[in-house]
Amino acid sequence: MIVDCHTHLNYYSDENQAALPKTLDTLKLEMKRNRIDFALTLTSYKELPGRPTTKEVVEATRDIPYIYVIAGVSYYIHDQKYLDEIREYIQSGKVRGLKFYCGYEPFFPNDEKMRPAVELAEEFDIPLLIHCGDTFSPKGKLKFSHPLHVDELAVDHPKLKIVICHLGNPWIRDCMEVVYKNKNVYTDISGLVLGDFSDRFERYMVKQLQEMLLYGVEPDRVLYGTDFPISSMSSYLEFIRQLKLPQDDLKKILSENSMQLFKLKASDSPLSGGRGY
Repeated sequence: MIVDCHTHLNYYSDENQAALPKTLDTLKLEMKRNRIDFALTLTSYKELPGRPTTKEVVEATRDIPYIYVIAGVSYYIHDQKYLDEIREYIQSGKVRGLKFYCGYEPFFPNDEKMRPAVELAEEFDIPLLIHCGDTFSPKGKLKFSHPLHVDELAVDHPKLKIVICHLGNPWIRDCMEVVYKNKNVYTDISGLVLGDFSDRFERYMVKQLQEMLLYGVEPDRVLYGTDFPISSMSSYLEFIRQLKLPQDDLKKILSENSMQLFKLKASDSPLSGGRGY
């Protein structure tokens, strides 16, 4: 079983072109090609035709039992009305987490303005994903996306489940420490490459992850994700095979950790019980 906990339905080349339903069809096709059981798709901090809103993504995926939504929470756009809307989607079971885009927007994870969203995640025991590390956009401000800033939020909210996205790359060792120190913090391996891995970079990242799992982070708190369509699903599967992990650890990373964290049911997989895509 495979859960891709980090995908998008955005257009990145032309944000003024309507993304849905084409991007959803592409995601479903790539899931089928790569035998992915579940995908969590993250909505944006922007509201543009090429960046579907949480409402649009929820409506588009409402009847698809193997695709769930992580609701992006913008520092600038979100208000109580938006959080009330997200509350309804959480209660309906379609939204399974929230996402902060630190770095893309200039705020730290523990910013007081974001406390209502943090408390919403705590109330429903859903994870809060936080962008950490390099930004796809050169306009991002990196001081806001360093994984060390997650530590304060994790300490102040010990019941909140937090996911550091992208291993905090290039600050992987700092990410290791935050995850090691705080039992309520996880990390995903998404977005380490644009498109496909090159042989040289794949060897480098394989070594980084092997060292992380050997010295600092238990496999119980590492999640498989790709950042599709920015990163290739097929290339990512080959990359994780190169880690040569024990089978039990591989199962945890590929599916079991995300199944538990996002409260997914194996019976909803299109690959189980002849359900089909």
